[in-house]
Amino acid sequence: MHFSWLGTTAVKIQTKPADKDVTILIDPYKPAKGAFPRSLLADIVLYTRGAEGSITVSGNPFILSTPGECEIHNVLMTAVSGDKPGSTMVRIDAEGMSVAHLGLAIGELTDQQLDVLGGVDVLFIPVGDLDCYGARSAVKAINAIEPRVIIPIAHHSDNDPDAKTVDGFVKELGIQSEQTEKKVILKKKDLPQEESRVVVLAKE
Repeated sequence: MHFSWLGTTAVKIQTKPADKDVTILIDPYKPAKGAFPRSLLADIVLYTRGAEGSITVSGNPFILSTPGECEIHNVLMTAVSGDKPGSTMVRIDAEGMSVAHLGLAIGELTDQQLDVLGGVDVLFIPVGDLDCYGARSAVKAINAIEPRVIIPIAHHSDNDPDAKTVDGFVKELGIQSEQTEKKVILKKKDLPQEESRVVVLAKE
């Protein structure tokens, strides 16, 4: 799977669960500030705060913005109610890997949420302390989920200039981060077996 961070909580995932490449967008909302694509192409779009405010997404994608479970293009998607009215947290299963995205989570995770999200391989978690987790509360959520790979989102960028930088989160977590380019490729065979891995993506 290929993972990119587009800014705020927006993420692009490229996967090939069968013989077809599948592009998944999560939270392609148009930000109030900073650079962001005007339109994108996708097969699947997942929204954690409803579809309103989205950029144009072409390709006639399948859209999931409410709690539920469905499978399309050999990708299993599960959405569970989030901690704010109308919000969700999502899980994706493809290529034998599981990925969770918490949206702009700010509250302590419930048993229902952990039933869906617990033990995933890859976790996208907001850490900027701007209507979402700060460093300490993000670490608490990570300890509850126990992912193998952690990718922080919703931290300081031109889209979120008032959000805190990722550095405080990395320090609080106590795991040395990997500064990568604008994309990281993760395969099931390369996932860490013991300690978690932290990947800080540059905004695409």
